[in-house]
Amino acid sequence: MFDLADIEVLRGPQGTLFGRNTPGGIIKFDSVRPGDDFDAHVRASWGSFNTFDSEGAVGGRWNEALALRLSGLYQSRNDYVDNGFTGQNDALEGYEETAGRLQLLFTPFDDTFSALINVHGRSNKGNSRLFRANVITQGQRGLNGNFDRDRVFFDGLSPLEQNALGVTLTIEKELGDNVDLTYVFGRETAEVSSRGDIDGGFGAAFLGPGNSGPGFIPFPSESSGSVDDLTQTTHEIRIAADNGGPLRAQAGIFYFDEAVQITSRSFDTLTPGRPENGRAMRTQDTSSFGLFASASYDVTPQFTLSGGIRFTDDTKDFTVRRITSPFGAGPLGPISGSVADDQISWDVSATYAASDDINYYARIARGFRAPSVQGRLVFGNTVSQAASETVLSYEAGIKSELFDKRARLNTNVFYYELQDQQLTSVGGVNNTVALFNADKGIGYGFEADLEALISEDFLVTAGLSYNKTEIQDPGLLIPVCGASCTVRDPTQTFIDDPANPFDDVTVANVNGNAFPNAPEWIANFTARYAIPVAGGEFYVYSDWAYKGEVSFFLYDSIEFGEDGYWEGGLRAGYQSDAGYEVSLFGRNILDEARLTGGIDFNNLTGFVNEPRTWGIELRWQY
Repeated sequence: MFDLADIEVLRGPQGTLFGRNTPGGIIKFDSVRPGDDFDAHVRASWGSFNTFDSEGAVGGRWNEALALRLSGLYQSRNDYVDNGFTGQNDALEGYEETAGRLQLLFTPFDDTFSALINVHGRSNKGNSRLFRANVITQGQRGLNGNFDRDRVFFDGLSPLEQNALGVTLTIEKELGDNVDLTYVFGRETAEVSSRGDIDGGFGAAFLGPGNSGPGFIPFPSESSGSVDDLTQTTHEIRIAADNGGPLRAQAGIFYFDEAVQITSRSFDTLTPGRPENGRAMRTQDTSSFGLFASASYDVTPQFTLSGGIRFTDDTKDFTVRRITSPFGAGPLGPISGSVADDQISWDVSATYAASDDINYYARIARGFRAPSVQGRLVFGNTVSQAASETVLSYEAGIKSELFDKRARLNTNVFYYELQDQQLTSVGGVNNTVALFNADKGIGYGFEADLEALISEDFLVTAGLSYNKTEIQDPGLLIPVCGASCTVRDPTQTFIDDPANPFDDVTVANVNGNAFPNAPEWIANFTARYAIPVAGGEFYVYSDWAYKGEVSFFLYDSIEFGEDGYWEGGLRAGYQSDAGYEVSLFGRNILDEARLTGGIDFNNLTGFVNEPRTWGIELRWQY
């Protein structure tokens, strides 16, 4: 993300205007468009691990019919993590990324017509997530003494490569003084490959003492996934009307088409050359068609009602097959099938301006997540499917400006209910990835955010939210960890029951558990203090974010989760009225080392947050 004009957070289901798969909301990023006036900027920073981060943009009007903008990004970091197994220093965690965007805005006729072409691409090379074997201790929370941020012991490989290219075309035409017609075309292509040393260590226990580690490694696990080809095409036509009166409305048609080819592989890590010993392939074609309309009406100058509705028809056709299996199971398939559904999304909201400084609002919205398919046949024989998930959300709040507009305070309360909640069981004692539907899931809580200008030179912001989530399905059973973890849910084991999909597998009843990776408490705080001087200002800025306690998986265990913690950043610099800025910065300045996820089928493997970094940054804006 670079050369951004706006970042917009839309809470709650956004199915009316943004379609399926937006049950939780939207974070919307808008690029800077070509403008009439010439402008340019460049930013570059250098810091820890020889990390280099730069971006720049230049744009303006070329002639009466054409404006353009060129933006670019380049980021790189040296490898800094040693591989203790191979003896190679600085072997992992580096990356190099390049991205670019060219925009051409044509206005060949008059100011009632425009055509914007956006061509963009990205290339990224580095490492996949580093899994770290046995950095968790049975019966304990958090990282143990085996954790060394600067060293792992891998006998497998972990390369990552991503390439993407896309184009969008936006045509806008005024049909009259009050009506606009918009057509948007998009085409995106991508190829992605990622390989990982999943067990996070070397060797295996069956090779004898001293031939595996760190800690207990029951068997090696090295696998990869690749998106060999991904092509997405979208078309949208919408018409909007606004005559300056109490009514504003828009309606449109949307079509989405996607074709994807995916290959999953496993490798025999213990054999020289790490030959491939398992492969499964999957293709899927997705099409989605939508009709939508929305309107806002000012009942009075203070009271506005808004609403919208969208019909969506979604179809996925898939084929999966296994070529080879690491366990000698042999070929399987091809297995073909289709999942489809049509749903109605809608929303109704009301806003009341009690005064120039206080607004009350309320919103009810319905959204859905389209049906899904998972066919991980390298390690299993089952294609799992999940039906559509629907959500009904309620929200009410207050937006206010206080103390002669020197402070802004927003608060809200919310409740939502998911029917046929889509969930994924990953790993566990049977090492599978399976989709399924829970009967219901609920969430409720509150949010509050504050922005206050303490003085003309001192600005603070703060946010706090409570988010209670709960899976509600009395009969929902999930395979527990294959590693030695301490499950806190009720468990049972089915023995010699071939008709049961969990035969000889220990499962947990997860009814009442929180959603995975869903903290109850989230908080943030920022402060910026400036000292004006001739020609500019010196400033100090600090930002802090708190993430509450989470569980990584659907079942609850002591080991596979993390307690709440704060991470903070610091920046100090000089900003000139002439358009340039120089600053020193730090991220994760307390050097918090925390688990952000785990692998639960082999050993007590975890992965962690980013380390503390320091750097210097230069900016220039024309």
